[in-house]
Amino acid sequence: MTDGGAVRRMLLTNIGELVTNDPADGRDGGPLGIVHDAAVLVDEGRIVWVGPAAHAPSHADEARHEREDRLDGDEHRTAWDADVEVVDLGGRAVIPGFVDSHTHLVFGGDRAEEFAARMAGRAYSAGGIRSTVAATRRATDDELRARLLGFVGELRRQGTTTFEIKTGYGLSVADEARLARLAAEVTDEVTFLGAHVVPFEFREPEGPGADAYVDVVIGEMLEACAPHSRWVDAFCERGAFTEAQSRRVLEAGRAAGLGVRVHGNQLGEGPGVRLAVELDAASVDHCTYLTDADVAALAGSSTVATLLPGVEFSTRQPYPDARRLIDAGVTVALASDCNPGSSFTSSMPFCVAVAVRDMGMTPAEAVWASTAGGAAALRRTDVGALRPGSRADLAVLDAPSHVHLAYRPGVPLVAETWKDGVRVA
Repeated sequence: MTDGGAVRRMLLTNIGELVTNDPADGRDGGPLGIVHDAAVLVDEGRIVWVGPAAHAPSHADEARHEREDRLDGDEHRTAWDADVEVVDLGGRAVIPGFVDSHTHLVFGGDRAEEFAARMAGRAYSAGGIRSTVAATRRATDDELRARLLGFVGELRRQGTTTFEIKTGYGLSVADEARLARLAAEVTDEVTFLGAHVVPFEFREPEGPGADAYVDVVIGEMLEACAPHSRWVDAFCERGAFTEAQSRRVLEAGRAAGLGVRVHGNQLGEGPGVRLAVELDAASVDHCTYLTDADVAALAGSSTVATLLPGVEFSTRQPYPDARRLIDAGVTVALASDCNPGSSFTSSMPFCVAVAVRDMGMTPAEAVWASTAGGAAALRRTDVGALRPGSRADLAVLDAPSHVHLAYRPGVPLVAETWKDGVRVA
């Protein structure tokens, strides 16, 4: 690595199996677009060539040609020279970096006692979020930042290169704003989730009620959080917010220039999926309980169904039926939902393994959903695939094939993680 992680030109080669998520003639694996005995050429953090290592550009003129094709018309184009660093990956498998499109990484405290009680038989409900709100409000910025950076390190070590972070554990104007600000220090994918649950001070009969809280969310709270956020979200679920309340929040966020996401259909059938499709949400997340009409609506839309297997693992709820969604033509993503209450895991490889074991997905479908699917859920075209023009974000597996992510659950198979052409773990 160059000093300070500076941008460099390099050829990653001796890749036994390369998952590109870019199907083409002569490539295996259907949507995975697998290239065997592969190489990847990188310049300024972007991929400029992908293919068999035997065909990799070997002269400066060929490398320059690849770069000029990509940057045709760019007045800032600079030519390649012959000083290309060659990185031998030892015949290992390489996949696009995981894209974790649903996390809650800024919070105080934990809920280990709640988890233990749930494993002893207590049912999960949305109400436990309020205990995390209390701990988060007590924490200082420095405490929250230090913990957040620890989680980012976990993500990197497990192959995640792009991740979203939601607010939602402050639930006051000042606290939601600081969570959005802290999240924006580590990712561009910040989601304003003031409509997570109704905070205790607004709860009836003593407080003014949920509708009054929604007034705050769509007013001064949205105004304070929007500058740090790309998305708005609402937990449209019993115990959280009604369809009408969720609609107010999402429409206000959209009017403020934010993209729409929805928590929906986690604890039972409900309006979340239909609302998400109606509002052209990028993603509706959970999708555990779906009617045939919900599935049909998703299949006819651009809204991604983001499934969160860590939640069902940690709450003992039924797993969502990924097979039903995929067979209907729905775009499916996998995400960790890393949070202290219902899914305290930051491991996308774990989510891949559980999705294959318990949700009816093949290993190829699960890897695609956790990379290209996550990118679709964030409406990103620069991540989730390894093709010319994409960011050089990838995970090197200490394994010969992507299948090992499900075949060897719990084993730390991610040997290296590269972000924008720089090794970060």
